[in-house]
Amino acid sequence: MTADPYDLSRIDSYRYLEQVSTRYSDQDAMGHINNVAYAAYIEAGRLGYFLNLMASSGKVDLNYVLANLNIDYRAEMHFPGIIFVGVKMLRLGNSSLTTGYGLFKDGICHATATCVNVHIDIATRKSTSIEARIQQLLLTELTKEPHGPPDASL
Repeated sequence: MTADPYDLSRIDSYRYLEQVSTRYSDQDAMGHINNVAYAAYIEAGRLGYFLNLMASSGKVDLNYVLANLNIDYRAEMHFPGIIFVGVKMLRLGNSSLTTGYGLFKDGICHATATCVNVHIDIATRKSTSIEARIQQLLLTELTKEPHGPPDASL
């Protein structure tokens, strides 16, 4: 059975997985992984995904700022262990991109998330169009498998 590509809670719907270790300091007084640590795991997944993707272009352009992060917590997570962060492109705009995430530990999806990143001009600190060559690279990645609704790109 093929995974539903729109379901961020299924590990088999991701082509890219970033492995992240939990840290003792990620725990809170409740004895579980603190909600703030989830954002750091997502950041590690996002960075790994884009470094891997951009490396194939010969230019690593990470002039993006996080404009939105939405996390749905699905289950408690505990130390110690390895987390697999699934990452996929969901939408590509002129100056922004939306990515989806799943955080998996011990075969359980503990959280799903979406992020919107905006490409900026480093000098002006204003949003700017994604360079055509990078836009094409991202569009190719987006179309490798069904990642989002039919109007997902531009």
